[in-house]
Amino acid sequence: MEDSNELILPLVDRENICLPLPINVVSRYWNVNLPIEEAARTAKRYQGFDGSVLIEGIEMAERHGLECIMVRSSVRELKRVIDLGIPPIVILPGIPEITHHASVITGYDEESILHYIQTGTAEGEQQEGAIPRGVFEQEWSEDGRLLILLAPPDVLSGARPENESGSRSNRLCLEAERQSILGDRAGAVTSLKEAARQDPDNPTAQQMLGGMMNEQNLPECVKFYQRCLEINDRAYLACNGLGNYYLKTKQFGKAESYYTKAIGINPKRSARIYKNRAYLMQQQGDGPKARDDLKRYLRHLPRAPDRGVIEQAIREL
Repeated sequence: MEDSNELILPLVDRENICLPLPINVVSRYWNVNLPIEEAARTAKRYQGFDGSVLIEGIEMAERHGLECIMVRSSVRELKRVIDLGIPPIVILPGIPEITHHASVITGYDEESILHYIQTGTAEGEQQEGAIPRGVFEQEWSEDGRLLILLAPPDVLSGARPENESGSRSNRLCLEAERQSILGDRAGAVTSLKEAARQDPDNPTAQQMLGGMMNEQNLPECVKFYQRCLEINDRAYLACNGLGNYYLKTKQFGKAESYYTKAIGINPKRSARIYKNRAYLMQQQGDGPKARDDLKRYLRHLPRAPDRGVIEQAIREL
């Protein structure tokens, strides 16, 4: 049997912070046209926010008849749902300085995982990006292999994942993200603690709790980050978060160790991490390594707003 399959998805070029592109694309695939006007009304709550609110799009799709399941999964399960005609949504690392993003998977072949690209051709044809399967597995693992299935209830009833138990916990993480965006930090912490209670092995809940504590400079963040890494040793954001915490508390050796681990997981995910590590190197008297990291920072972020300052620092090191 040929190890390949490909779904044909509609070309969609309209999106909103409360109707993210992946939600719109998958909804249109099921012939559910989500009104952009409804999303625009909801978006008024998020004045000044530059990003997308995935849970708002999911809830909108549910109001219009679709059902959603969110589970930690595998490439085998990903292929299974594609074979059943369901286009899954996954969470992958974003472009540099973007934490992560949702992407629609359109198919697979023996070597690659295919994902939907927003820009279509002049004829309105679907375009796809191919990620080598090994690269996809590595990047998908950084955020815990989250798989989001959005489909009519009768379709999902015949395609339930092997383990659905973590779906509510994962949903609470997205709800906490929304609460945090809206400034309800206490509510977000409560949601995340409930997510961790429902599924103690949910790495996202642990990582997000660490992040909330880190923002308040609370040492409690360390235990949440470390618990996340116990569950998923490729949790990039937990490593970066520990590096940031130890940098703030001037524990430079620990900070360097976790920044280096994060870079080892994904050297392209963040430019800022190189600037932070350069500062550590400079503080420890290692000018050459600091200079190398500043060069990497500019290489990964060519339009850095502080480029002139960094270039001067490179010349002086």
